[in-house]
Amino acid sequence: MYLCQLKNVTLIITCVNGVKNGLKMLKKNMNLTNTLEDKMNDLLYNVGLGLAIALLVCLFPMPYGYYTIVRFTAMIIFGCMAFCFYKDEKIPLCVIVGSLAVLFQPFFKIALGRTVWNVIDVIVAIALVLLWIRNRK
Repeated sequence: MYLCQLKNVTLIITCVNGVKNGLKMLKKNMNLTNTLEDKMNDLLYNVGLGLAIALLVCLFPMPYGYYTIVRFTAMIIFGCMAFCFYKDEKIPLCVIVGSLAVLFQPFFKIALGRTVWNVIDVIVAIALVLLWIRNRK
């Protein structure tokens, strides 16, 4: 009888140790996921910096195709940013970049005139640079 109880206690201890090890591995994987998400956010901010440069290049006379590519790229990047901000519960930023995604989408063009688009390009480029600087700190 004592041998049976000893085996049961040993089995329980083994199970408890297995659960502890499983929790440690889960915690380690959670940290890995967080660092992966952080790397993706950093990548998104760096891509946003590239978009800021592309928007500033729009101030110069370029072929019409360049503006279309920039608008399409901006829509994708702002959409990804909106998703990341929503996931991080930064709702005001999510709404702002979501609105920018709608503004820059190339399918139903919003005719604002070259001067207005230049002003928007500069303001958005400055905002993207400021977001990049804030993220670097």
